[in-house]
Amino acid sequence: GPTEGLGKIIQRFPQKDWEDTPFPQGIELFCQPGGWQLSKERKQPTFFVVVLTDIDSERHYCSCLTFYEAEINLQVRDLQYETKMLGEGTKEIEGEEESGLIQPAEVFAPKSLVLVSRLDYPEIFRACLGLIYTVYVDSLNVSLETLIANLCSCLVPASGGSQ
Repeated sequence: GPTEGLGKIIQRFPQKDWEDTPFPQGIELFCQPGGWQLSKERKQPTFFVVVLTDIDSERHYCSCLTFYEAEINLQVRDLQYETKMLGEGTKEIEGEEESGLIQPAEVFAPKSLVLVSRLDYPEIFRACLGLIYTVYVDSLNVSLETLIANLCSCLVPASGGSQ
């Protein structure tokens, strides 16, 4: 079938909009500028920043880290037909179903981690997304919700101020 699909938001933090920061609608369209496409091989993670401007001319910096996860279809069914000759040239077609586990071809699907901010700190956001990616991929014993809550509660110094 076709290898291009549509993006879908699987999970977001916070789950409800903050009063002064609404969730950008249609952000899944900006996460994959080339389209959501499956791949026959695992690709290296990529990072980029998209700047969205809302109706009030406020900028939102969307830092995206995209990686590929294996999607495996384990159950495959084949239908084989046998043709039997019956008497005076009439035929009967009988379906015989075989099912079982086969070695599937691996397909890799893109998944994006996105951090949206009004602040322009791409290297800090890249490091944050790298940390979330590492915890997720290595299945570390850390709750993603707790990790993200800790990142959201960090105070960022004003530009030109002390560290």
